[in-house]
This record gives sequence, structure tokens and C-alpha cells, in this order.
Amino acid sequence: MKKEEMFDLMNSTMVMHLATVEGDQPHVRGMLLFRANESGIVFHTGDFKDVFSQIEANPKAEVCFSKNGVQLRVKGTLVRDEDPELRKEIFAHPSRKFLKEWEKSGTQFNLIVYRMVHCEAKVWTMDKNFEKSEWVKITE
Repeated sequence: MKKEEMFDLMNSTMVMHLATVEGDQPHVRGMLLFRANESGIVFHTGDFKDVFSQIEANPKAEVCFSKNGVQLRVKGTLVRDEDPELRKEIFAHPSRKFLKEWEKSGTQFNLIVYRMVHCEAKVWTMDKNFEKSEWVKITE
């Protein structure tokens, strides 16, 4: 699968599973993707959630997307994205109507935006189940 196809799969799925670690215990949960492209994988969470504390303590993470029998795993490093224009875009996006209450109440600063960088991806399908797969660099 080419890099562009990987980004297409991610953006068409919009739901990913994020794996973090706290101590020696892994934690996996579903998250909503905001967007994925060559500048990284963008999503957000609240600063009051366990996932926030886990990321802050250890920014290495992996996400997994699954669609039509294709599993795409991406590993990288999570960094905060403080771009005010990106925040405006997130709050204004039709798929993020659930954030309007935060914005109205003045608690929008509890929203933390992350970007996964230095991404490497690996694709799995049942057809290639017994073949060795390699990690492929997809972002800087």
C-alpha cells in the first residue's frame, strides 16, 4: 500500500484505536481522528483524561485503523499542536459539534490537540497474513 493510500484509509475511517502505556500497563481506546497527512496524525483529547496523563508521561504511541479487511498500524511520537488556527478549525468542523459546549463555557482550553510525528506504518491483510511486513516511514 502506498503512503497516499494509507492516508486515504485513515481519513476515510476517522476512528482509530490509540495505544499508550502507563507504567508497564498498556491502555487502548477508540479515538476520533481529526486528519492525517504528511505533517502527521491529528486528534484531540481533554486535559482531565487519563489518556492525557499517559501521553504527557510517555509520548510514544501507536494507532490502529481498520477498514474492509485492512489493518493499518502507525507508530510515532505525540507532540502538542498549539496552532490557534488548527484549534479554530477543530471547533468549527461539522464533525465536532460536541465541542460547542466547551467553547461556549470558556473551557475550550481543556482541549489538547496532538499531532503524531515521525510516523512509521505497517499494513496487514488476511491475504498476507503469513508474510513478513516492514514498517514504512510516512511522515517526518
